[in-house]
Amino acid sequence: MAYVLPPPPTVGVPVHGTSDLFPVRRIFCVGRNYAAHAREMGHDPDREPPFFFTKPADAIVICADPKNPTKVAYPPATKNLHHEMELVVAMKSGGADIPVDKALDHVFGYACGLDMTRRDLQNQAKDMGRPWDMGKGFDQSAPIGEIYPASRIGHLSKGTIQLDVNGKTRQKSDLNALIWSVPETISYLSGLVTLAAGDLIYSGTPDGVAAVVKGDTLAGFVEGCGTVTCTLV
Repeated sequence: MAYVLPPPPTVGVPVHGTSDLFPVRRIFCVGRNYAAHAREMGHDPDREPPFFFTKPADAIVICADPKNPTKVAYPPATKNLHHEMELVVAMKSGGADIPVDKALDHVFGYACGLDMTRRDLQNQAKDMGRPWDMGKGFDQSAPIGEIYPASRIGHLSKGTIQLDVNGKTRQKSDLNALIWSVPETISYLSGLVTLAAGDLIYSGTPDGVAAVVKGDTLAGFVEGCGTVTCTLV
């Protein structure tokens, strides 16, 4: 048997300090996982369990060089593109119903990422009770830096997460402000789907999300695991 078309290439993210690539299987994103961001979006973080949405693997765009920002296309069909700076968790294995105390055993490493959002399309979908897919899962909507193996940097539970736009800080918080920690997120998500090697989890964004336009340069970092840097064109 043969494919009737050439199969699409596997999306790979560079692994820091090596020439290797991490193969991306699926991308899961956690919604409103910092209390201040939940409040700025009009929600009560004390009452909501975690919820998730997805992006296609080919939404990934590698933005790992802070000295040479990757050019990312401003997407069509929006007049309100927002940045959301996030810690990304890369899974080396998975399973269903993973206990919280075993969750980090399945983590390969961590990266900096941006959940780019067509906020106007997302809000329209919310108002009409429709899925968020076209507000969240468009082309180049998941910029990411290099993946830093946990075997080298350990597991991140605290440290600065920050995004600057054109040199001015827009978002800044600490990973210890996550409502649902990385192990708790992995455990909860694995009760909804069977996680597997190659899955990425964008773990949520701090407050300070705002619109960006063509020509803006976005430079984000998470303490201990590098940067993500891009310019909108």
